[in-house]
Amino acid sequence: MKQISILLFLIILFLSCTKSNKEEEIEVQVDNAYRVIAYVHGWNDILVTHKEKANQITHINYAFANIKDGKVIEGNSSDTETLEKIIQLKLVNPDLKILISVGGWSWSKNFSDAVLTEQSREVFANSAIAFMQKHNIDGIDLDWEYPGQIGDNNTFRPEDKENFTSILKLIREKLEAIKPKTYLLTIATGANQAYLDHTDMTKAHQYLDFINIMTYDYYTGGSNSTGHHSNLFSSPLNPNGVSSAKAIEEHVNAGIPIRKLVLGVPFYGRWWKGVNSENNGLYQDSSGERGSYNFKEIEENYIDNNGFVALWDDKAKAPYLWNATEIQFVTYENSKSLKFKIDYIKEKKMGGVMFWQLNLDSGTLLNTISDNLK
Repeated sequence: MKQISILLFLIILFLSCTKSNKEEEIEVQVDNAYRVIAYVHGWNDILVTHKEKANQITHINYAFANIKDGKVIEGNSSDTETLEKIIQLKLVNPDLKILISVGGWSWSKNFSDAVLTEQSREVFANSAIAFMQKHNIDGIDLDWEYPGQIGDNNTFRPEDKENFTSILKLIREKLEAIKPKTYLLTIATGANQAYLDHTDMTKAHQYLDFINIMTYDYYTGGSNSTGHHSNLFSSPLNPNGVSSAKAIEEHVNAGIPIRKLVLGVPFYGRWWKGVNSENNGLYQDSSGERGSYNFKEIEENYIDNNGFVALWDDKAKAPYLWNATEIQFVTYENSKSLKFKIDYIKEKKMGGVMFWQLNLDSGTLLNTISDNLK
């Protein structure tokens, strides 16, 4: 009897310690439904005249809120009115979730200062939640570009790595304390190893509902050569080996459950002029102007039109355009490449798809997502 009593005591002690440890950590549970996350930048009549689009998406990330004096604030004077309009889409889709995305490329300059100390993190977290409650929305999306890196000439520090995890933990704790409603906390991440090296996603992910990987802009206006800017796979011609599949693999290796990962796709393309004509301009030096087109422009004016020829890289599963007369190259996303990405999402059991941004689409790309990701 004495041995049994000791054994029971040890079992109870073990269960008690296990419970205590679980209570110390907040592990967000991941559901099995695919997410279709639309970034919306400002307001556009597409959401008024085509309200049915609200049934094709699960989440809207409104971009962006700014950071001033360590607090999350409206980025524009029209934000309150815009968010009120977006909330009306819940009349069409009651399950639609709306989040405020904080920062972005241009407004990440004050993140490092805002999360530097325990006191500043408290101010920042309280302001983010106050913003969310003021506008009656469903969560917070932190788009810090990037912890520990300069980004758009931002302040950055080695301490950003630890402080990033700390602010996510603090916001999650505060969200969990708001009952009975459940609120969301997400982030947007860079699609490269450098982002993962400057963060601790093994710890950070446990405070997040899901993670939107910006798997695009591999080649940009700052690139002196052309290339696919959102290819699913790499190809032998690609000098730097970047691809969406590689970014997903790097995130998983960083300790993030793949079900929490959301694949980002662009509703815009990028172009270069003055391009070396070898290989129809793909992965070639450029000496001319460069810029971007939204998908609506590409679909209407450039695909097999105005001297542009539509081409396909089967290794990369990516489309591109070449104009031999204008020596101009265009990289973009289309329905064919999207279907390969959706198949990849299903095969790998990822969390869904995110896109930047809704207003750039003609309807073709969103319809492709809606029709193929169930």
